[in-house]
Amino acid sequence: MSVASEFKQFALKGNVMDLAVGVIIGGAFGKIVDSLVNDIIMPIIGKIFGGFDFSNMYVPLNGQSADLALVEAKKLGAVLAYGNFITIVLNFIILAFIIFQMVKFMNSLKEAAPPPPPAATPEDILLLREIRDNLKK
Repeated sequence: MSVASEFKQFALKGNVMDLAVGVIIGGAFGKIVDSLVNDIIMPIIGKIFGGFDFSNMYVPLNGQSADLALVEAKKLGAVLAYGNFITIVLNFIILAFIIFQMVKFMNSLKEAAPPPPPAATPEDILLLREIRDNLKK
């Protein structure tokens, strides 16, 4: 079997296609959560804490003034941009919680599903049982 045909067989298996769809949807969902955190949650948290803009919170490491915007401070040297880290951690926590809830929901659906009906006994087995029962008599 050639490498190309082996790869084609591998790529067309259901699990690989499901994984590809999951990655694409996950990427899009990640952007939604990122927007939720950056555009809705962080401004509210910033307002609660006195108008802080978390995206511009940093510690200057190269003698820059702490009053500069983060972009300007980075141009002058290294900075420890912990505000962006806080935003990304919050983004991760929200995404992890939503995925946890989705997995929990899917597991509850699996538990609630009725068990499959028993498989019908093949006719040859039924015939053999009948012969056995007749021989016992």
